[in-house]
Amino acid sequence: MSATLNDVRPHPEHFTRAEVGWTPHLAPLAEDDLTQRHLDGLVDAARAKSDYFRLLARDPEVLRARTLVDKDIFYNTAEGLPRAERELSATAASRRNGCVFCASVHSRFAAHHSKRTEDVDRLLEEGVSTPLDERWDAVVAASVALTDTPSVFGEADVQRLRAAGLDDLEIADVVHGAAFFNWANRLMLSLGRAVAP
Repeated sequence: MSATLNDVRPHPEHFTRAEVGWTPHLAPLAEDDLTQRHLDGLVDAARAKSDYFRLLARDPEVLRARTLVDKDIFYNTAEGLPRAERELSATAASRRNGCVFCASVHSRFAAHHSKRTEDVDRLLEEGVSTPLDERWDAVVAASVALTDTPSVFGEADVQRLRAAGLDDLEIADVVHGAAFFNWANRLMLSLGRAVAP
């Protein structure tokens, strides 16, 4: 069901792996109004059901570029960071930024791919400073540094990631996941708000 601009559902009370809704501040395109150009921008036709993606489809070329970057960061796992830790990076950035919607989506993926549900739930409940293990702590800390002030991320963060066992490609994937979601969170938080399902 499509959200309305007068959606009065309350904001979720806490960070969660459960499904969370999202309602836009601006009217998305109606599904029936999508042209082939819009569908090309969506990349996946199923995204036409999403208010968020139909809103972004107002600029289909930018949406297409955004979606292809997103897919490459999270699904191109032939080399580099395992999918679970890419999702952990996105979860940490989203938790730090206060994006309940994105944190719910990416924490579900992080828990699913890692099978570390309790650790993911602790990160959501206790925040980004909760200790998990050396490797995950390094990924979370790097993601938070990039989220807080990108220029603060530096050699010490890279050394901590290397000491935790990450190679150069894996470190690049941490940076990509955090940087993308640092931007994506701000976009979602600006264009709408999370709502209880």
